[in-house]
Amino acid sequence: MIPLSHVVGYAPGVYDLFHVGHLNVLKQAKERCDFLIAGVVSDEMCVRAKGFEPFVPIAERVEIVRHISVVDDVHVEVVPDKLATWEVLRFDRIFKGDDWRGTPRGDKLERDFASVGVEVVYFPYTVHTSSTQLRRALGRVEDLPAMAVEA
Repeated sequence: MIPLSHVVGYAPGVYDLFHVGHLNVLKQAKERCDFLIAGVVSDEMCVRAKGFEPFVPIAERVEIVRHISVVDDVHVEVVPDKLATWEVLRFDRIFKGDDWRGTPRGDKLERDFASVGVEVVYFPYTVHTSSTQLRRALGRVEDLPAMAVEA
């Protein structure tokens, strides 16, 4: 149960191939709220939003994120509309990477949440590590001949 006087934060993400960038987002989010809910995007929603299936299945991603010390609760995202998620969770702040800032989807997010009094907080993108980079590297490893991988 969340005490009513607490600031509730929501940090949605796929959290596939969990890495230090994910940890940084969650740690920064927790510094800006009293109760942090990590929204883990379902496999189906990832395919719909990003066009690919996560490497790590939803149950495992939830288990990983649930055990991060700064995370107070985990919510599996099964709808694309963040306002619908807000209707269920009633968070005060939503946290996104600054790659959303100034984009059409970021502008829409800000407009939507301004209408219900939710603050959108952006964090710097972790440049040196990303799931996209890890996915590309894994693709290159898969393309190597078996002998090269075993060496």
